[in-house]
Amino acid sequence: MTGQSLLGLVIGAGLAGSLALLVAALTGWTPALGGGRGRSSAWSGRAAGRRAAAAVTVALLVALVTRWPVAAGSVGALIWLWPTMFGAAAATAQQMARLESLATWTESLRDTIAGAISLEQAIPATVEAASPSLQPQLRRLTGMLAARVPLPQALAVFADDLDDASADLVLAALILNSRLRGPGLVATLSALVISARDELDMRRRIEAGRRSLRRAAQIVVAVTVCFAAALAVFSRDYVAPYSTLTGQVVLAAVIGIFAAGFMWLRRLADADTPARFLGTPDQVAAATVPGAGGTR
Repeated sequence: MTGQSLLGLVIGAGLAGSLALLVAALTGWTPALGGGRGRSSAWSGRAAGRRAAAAVTVALLVALVTRWPVAAGSVGALIWLWPTMFGAAAATAQQMARLESLATWTESLRDTIAGAISLEQAIPATVEAASPSLQPQLRRLTGMLAARVPLPQALAVFADDLDDASADLVLAALILNSRLRGPGLVATLSALVISARDELDMRRRIEAGRRSLRRAAQIVVAVTVCFAAALAVFSRDYVAPYSTLTGQVVLAAVIGIFAAGFMWLRRLADADTPARFLGTPDQVAAATVPGAGGTR
C-alpha cells in the first residue's frame, strides 16, 4: 500500500467516523455505557478487544480489496457498533430474567415473614433459595446486616446493586416497613409479586413483537452489505465511479442514509425501561437513619 493510499484510507476513515457521529447526533442515539456496579460494558473486556481486532482486520481487508477508504471505515464501524445496534435482545432477556428472579425472591420473603419473624431475620433465610443471579447481591445485603448497618441503608445499597425500577418498588416498601414497623407487609409484598408477574408477562409479549423487528433489521443489514461486497468484487466496472474522490463523497452520503435507517430500526426494536425513582443509598440513609453519614 502506497503512502497516498494510506493517506486516503485515514482520510476516508475519518470521514466515515464523522458521518457516523453526525447520524448519531441527528437521530439522538447514544451507546449504552454499562449500568450498575459490576455489570460488563460493551466497550471493555475481552469481547470488546476481539471485536476491535475484527473491525480493524476487516476494515484493512476491505481497503485492500476495494481501495475505498469510506467503505473500509464504515465496515469497521459497523462491526464495532454491532452490539449496541443489534444487541438489545440480550439486555432485554437479562432484564426479564432479573425481574422473574426478583418476583420469586419476593414471594419467598413474603412467606418467610408470614412465619411471624422480623425482616432482619427473614432476609438471610431467603438467600439460599434465591436465584443464582440474585445471590451475590443478597449475600452482600446479609453481610451488611451482620455488620450492623442500618436496615434502610442496607436495603438502599441492595437496590443500587440491582439497579432496576421494579426492584425499587419492592425495596421501597421494605424500607418504609423497616422504619414504621406497621402491619400489612405480607399483603403489600403479595400485591407487588402480582404486579411483577403482570409486568413480566407484558414484557414478554412486547419482546415477541420486537424480536421479529430486530431479525428483519439484521437481515436488511446482512443483505445490503453482501450485495455491496458482491458488486465491489465481481463487478468492478459498474462501481468504478466510486474510486474517485467525488465517488467516495457520494458513497459516504449513501452509507449515511443507510446508517440513519439502521439507527431508526434499532430505536424501534429497543425497549425503554422505566427510570428508577429510589434515591442513592446516601440519600435514603439521610432521610431514614438518624445521624447517618455519607459513607456506604
